[in-house]
Amino acid sequence: MAFIPHPQRRPVLIAGASSGIGAATAEYLSAAGYPVALAARRMERLQELAEHITASGGEAVAAPLDVTDPVSVTECVAKAEAALGPLEIVVAGAGDLAVGLSYEFAPEEFADQIDIHLNGAYRLYRAVIGGMIDRGRGDFVFIGSDVAIRPRPWSAAYVAAKSGIDGLVATIQLELEGTGVRAGVVRPGQTLTGMGMNLDQKTTESMLNDWIRHGLARHGNFLAPEHIAQALFAMVTMPRGAHMRVVEVEAEGAIPKTQRDQATDRKGPEE
Repeated sequence: MAFIPHPQRRPVLIAGASSGIGAATAEYLSAAGYPVALAARRMERLQELAEHITASGGEAVAAPLDVTDPVSVTECVAKAEAALGPLEIVVAGAGDLAVGLSYEFAPEEFADQIDIHLNGAYRLYRAVIGGMIDRGRGDFVFIGSDVAIRPRPWSAAYVAAKSGIDGLVATIQLELEGTGVRAGVVRPGQTLTGMGMNLDQKTTESMLNDWIRHGLARHGNFLAPEHIAQALFAMVTMPRGAHMRVVEVEAEGAIPKTQRDQATDRKGPEE
């Protein structure tokens, strides 16, 4: 069976590109030769990143995006395609984090988290998928989370939204089979980004203590955003005819110093 090959030029739209995983992905893909459209609400941050990428020899354009606004989504896609051409790769990674115990969390806050992380990702998918199907190729990547399979206390709304992403992607994959378009989800584990950095100390301590109590904080290592960018890159560069559907990336636990010393002692002269 034949597959339409990836073209030489593959424009990318990254939602949530103003910081964290989105910004790291933009830099990683642009360094590999991909034209990138940077989309988020913070235009000043996007412009700075676009200028940095351009100065480094890449191609980038900044486009305002609020994934909770259908008009903003449509206009963002139109601007990206006008500047770079038809989108070959789209990354849905926009979001923020609001935490609290489920029985204390305001219903409005819960709904906002669902709208940003789940509905927002779907709005972006809906805005670009028709063109991808018409061209018979394309990669749409959703940034999920490992909380979808290992829920964490104090994150009910976020867990519900990211679990919804998993269900959405599983359904989409069935529906897109045979169209030439691939959809996948990257599930990061604990990653050092700006999300959650605005929490007050008391909330953070209470949340972490609950995570420890339930065995959800095995070690203190965090992933860097660049680790997720590398996983995403592997997904979208998979040759046609193969489909990397789900990638979960977790932080590796550090080797204790005594064990490192023992490993050093076991090395032979040739090492």
